[in-house]
Amino acid sequence: MFAGERPLFLDQMRIPSTLCIGVLAPHPDDFDAIGVTMRLFHENGNPIHLAVVTSGASGVDDDFCPTPGAAARGALREKEQMASCRFFGLPEGQLSFLRLAEDASGHPVMSAENADLVRRFLLASRPEIVFLPHWNDYNPGHQRNYALFRQIVTVEKLSVVALLNRDPKTIQMRSDVYSVFGEAEAAWKGELLRFHQSQHQRNLRTRQHGIDERIFRVNRQSAEELPGNPAYAEVFELEFF
Repeated sequence: MFAGERPLFLDQMRIPSTLCIGVLAPHPDDFDAIGVTMRLFHENGNPIHLAVVTSGASGVDDDFCPTPGAAARGALREKEQMASCRFFGLPEGQLSFLRLAEDASGHPVMSAENADLVRRFLLASRPEIVFLPHWNDYNPGHQRNYALFRQIVTVEKLSVVALLNRDPKTIQMRSDVYSVFGEAEAAWKGELLRFHQSQHQRNLRTRQHGIDERIFRVNRQSAEELPGNPAYAEVFELEFF
């Protein structure tokens, strides 16, 4: 499927609808950041299994959730993810919250217990393609998410293709596969992202733009790499296991 000269364009590829798709999202909203690509597979009939690895409670402002404690904030972020998945059309049974143990900064701990939770998800869903943020990233959660994934697929000898997406904090990566899209799809994706109101409001406060614009800036920069002046693009690096 991914043979041929690169870069490849997902909307130009013949994708078997039987392929099972896995998404290993370090936090709620990482799935939505690649929402156009996810919708392409969803509309093609591919089953998508989403695992949200941590709650992302540390990313919730006090003003947005005055109830103290990580449990309340994690529950809030999970509700936002459930709402966005309903809007997307993902069946409820294909969304899992793994709730990995976290360090004091809210990043997943590299432990045997956490690895086992990720292993169970991968062995139960048996995805042939797995999407996750690129490891070459300033966010330790993204680094550790990839490290756990790589450890498990190597030990279990799983035959999967990983598509590692560009994120606002990605440092450098290859641009192997693109999903290009225009303003109509961007409007839909913006609505999807804004279900994560805790992150939208935090971005408005700290960056003077919302979570939608934060992701769109990356998508516009990715599109600028391409001929034909597409408005936006989600971009991925391929890795074969």
